[in-house]
Amino acid sequence: MLVPSHFFVSFLGVAWVGFFRDKILYALFGVALFLLLLAPTLSFFSMRQVQELSITLSLSAISISLLLLAVFLGATSIWRDIERRYTSSVLGLPVARSTYVLGKFAGIAMFLLVGTLVLGAVALLVIPIASLQYPSSVPIPWFNIVAAILADGFKAVLIAAVALLFSSLSTSFFLPIFGTLSVCLAGSASQEVIEFVRGDYGKQLAPVSRLAIEAIYYLLPNLSAFDLKVQAIYGLPIDLSSLLLTFAYFLVYVAVVLFLAVCSFNRRELL
Repeated sequence: MLVPSHFFVSFLGVAWVGFFRDKILYALFGVALFLLLLAPTLSFFSMRQVQELSITLSLSAISISLLLLAVFLGATSIWRDIERRYTSSVLGLPVARSTYVLGKFAGIAMFLLVGTLVLGAVALLVIPIASLQYPSSVPIPWFNIVAAILADGFKAVLIAAVALLFSSLSTSFFLPIFGTLSVCLAGSASQEVIEFVRGDYGKQLAPVSRLAIEAIYYLLPNLSAFDLKVQAIYGLPIDLSSLLLTFAYFLVYVAVVLFLAVCSFNRRELL
């Protein structure tokens, strides 16, 4: 059993290595920056809504980039370490499996949050530059834009946790990648589906079907709660209490997913 000092040293070591080892993701990160810098040029296609289009393009580029980074980081991290025998070397040291999994997640989360800050800083520079092409009478909603960028960052960390759970279960990278993408698609639409089922249409469904849909809704991550693009684009008010609830939901969901990932990896046989 590791003493707390050894635990933190091992945890930080795994997290630090996980933060810097993925060189191919730096290339993907560079491509994301390039696409983000194209926003001022693409905004020329809008004659009257340059500001709105620049915000839309910037936030969309950040969201897609973070999604790809989260999926590939979370889905391939454990699998690649096992293929390269890196896991056996690390676990041969006084490092618990739980420390290894949590350290990998910490490294991924650090990479995603730093990427969010960098992409967000570039977006905050790009948006006013693009808006100068055709100044809008509506002021730029800076608070909403920052909130939308941070929400995308937390959503990416949550997706990475789900991908890490699949990676701790699977012996290949196909299930983690496609499983995580499926969860992302389902989680993005789960709120709309449950509202539709709870309406008049749900009265026509069998009770068993409604219970099954309700259960799936609570199992899937509600990713629509992290989507603040509409509020950022049109300057709509954001409820601070909703933001706090979303952050609390993020902490609870990630904690549960990481607990399952640790349990599954502890039971896994490594060659």
